[in-house]
Amino acid sequence: MIELKEVFKTYKMGDTEVRALNNVSLKISAGEFVAIMGPSGSGKSTLMHVLGLLDQPDAGNYVLDKREINGLSEEKLAIIRNQLIGFVFQQFHLLARLTALDNAELPLIYAGKRHLREKARQKIELVGLKDRISHRPNELSGGQQQRVAIARALVNDPPIILADEPTGNLDSKSKEEILNILKQLNQEGKTLIIVTHEREIAEHAKRIIFMRDGEIVSDEKNNVNPLIVSPDIPDGVEFENKSTASTGAKFIDYLREACFAIWSHKLRSFLSILGILIGVGAVIAMLALGQGAKAAIEKQLTGLGSNLLVVRAGSPKLHGVALESGTVTRFTFQDVDALRNLSDEIVRVSPSVSGRGQIVYFNKNWNTQVEGVDVDYEYMRSFTPEVGRFFSASEVRMREKVALLGTTVARELFGEANPIGEVIKINLINFQVIGVLPEKGATTFRDQDDVILIPVTTAMFRVFGKQYVDAIFIECRDPQAMDALSDSISAMIIKLHRLRKDNEDSFEIRNMADIKKTLEATTKTMSLLLGAIAAISLFVGGIGIMNIMLVSVTERTREIGLRKAIGANNRDILVQFLIEAVLMSVFGGVGGILLGAGVSALVTTIAGWSMIVSLSSVILATVFSLIVGVVFGLWPAKQASRLDPIEALRYE
Repeated sequence: MIELKEVFKTYKMGDTEVRALNNVSLKISAGEFVAIMGPSGSGKSTLMHVLGLLDQPDAGNYVLDKREINGLSEEKLAIIRNQLIGFVFQQFHLLARLTALDNAELPLIYAGKRHLREKARQKIELVGLKDRISHRPNELSGGQQQRVAIARALVNDPPIILADEPTGNLDSKSKEEILNILKQLNQEGKTLIIVTHEREIAEHAKRIIFMRDGEIVSDEKNNVNPLIVSPDIPDGVEFENKSTASTGAKFIDYLREACFAIWSHKLRSFLSILGILIGVGAVIAMLALGQGAKAAIEKQLTGLGSNLLVVRAGSPKLHGVALESGTVTRFTFQDVDALRNLSDEIVRVSPSVSGRGQIVYFNKNWNTQVEGVDVDYEYMRSFTPEVGRFFSASEVRMREKVALLGTTVARELFGEANPIGEVIKINLINFQVIGVLPEKGATTFRDQDDVILIPVTTAMFRVFGKQYVDAIFIECRDPQAMDALSDSISAMIIKLHRLRKDNEDSFEIRNMADIKKTLEATTKTMSLLLGAIAAISLFVGGIGIMNIMLVSVTERTREIGLRKAIGANNRDILVQFLIEAVLMSVFGGVGGILLGAGVSALVTTIAGWSMIVSLSSVILATVFSLIVGVVFGLWPAKQASRLDPIEALRYE
């Protein structure tokens, strides 16, 4: 069943070369019980590792069941180790966080046979540990741990059992028990190869091979005649994965193993999760702050209206000296009417005059901004009253003394009382209050709610005594056409007022949409800046996961070696470690979402800042945390998957 032909294996220790195997040739038939003996450093363990496909010879051929092993890929070697070979190690190599049953069923995971878990239970009972099936290794004696290792080696019913010093760490009673189990396995047809340095243990074998300095110096038949059952050896082993398990089922197994690994190292895992949690929480909180600021600015922008052009008298220069605004060009209602008929792109037009006014209501008075506007101003600047109504076109035409109060003025004069229908004095002239304007909020320059609106004609001829309007507000239908419309308005004003070339600066046209775009761009930049700062913290959290995973790979090197010995290939190890990293990112992401939302709600409640947690920010933070888990978990996972199985098992 096994044939080695002129096999060499040399190890380099610094500048020194140690020849562990020197021209070793060996044949072992199916069903044999072979003991390999020799002093320390004789090469017997290296021979065992080569036979078990844990180590590769430098030269020579290895034939297993008439199949050439040399040159096979790591994946095919892993399949052979899983299906044909069972390992029993001197150090047991049981995973401390798993029960006896979980340890025994590990090879089933990589064979895709986890659904055959009952088979692992049967093997545990076979080695006499039925009553210890749910105990962990630290709750078992040395002999019991070795029995679990034997059950693990048998769970896939491999035809070959390799045992490296299987009784080396056991007391006399446990030695006898383990030997009896091994002999029974051989009698059932298993090919049994053990490495030992004890002659009394080797005497139980049918054949004893003695090694010295990497060479076989003797190969003797032993006078032992156990009852041999015809071995059940497959007729031509296919070196491919015959697993019928679905990818989803294997993923569940890997997920379960990853959860066990995370749970068994709680503090280390918590520190990794904490980094992602803080990062995701910071991203959500910062984006919420940006969204809140954006909403606040948008609320203020509603006071500016949309797609507005404002025509004002300018300050022309005469011989380099700036004159008073309106010295050359003054606008009248004729200009307003001309602008209304200028283009189909113009939706609404409203003249405006403004000035300060002293407001009196009984024993209360207040000084505020008084603006005279037309009826279209209500929709152009989103000034539809929350209480009461806006004045009508007939009231503008008749110069009626009606007024709408800003919320600040209403609060100062009336407190919590309803001002509708009350009479106030504006510059000693009686006005009836017909409405309260919607709240606009304060800006850096002024309080937008500290204002009173009255009909433009009333303001001009009854309050301020003006013959000209201060400004003309124009609403454009299409924001893309505002520049062209601005040029048309400029040309019309120059024509109507017969302005010379040197007086064309006597008026100005302001594009309110530009102001809106600037503020929105500023808000967007601020949000991106806050998000970038938060993303850095998430990036740092990802580096934390990578560092912890690298430490985990180092700590679990022997575990990785064991998993490879029982059939895990590079992809299996890669996927398992990657799932661990992603799981920690997911846990951190969920915790970060709760943290970010909680902080946002707390700040909004306590500080009064507007913080809005949006679904997009939650999705962004979640996706980013998953990407962090994959990206920063990939390198440690690759490092783990590339470990040589025998070097990993030898790791101290």
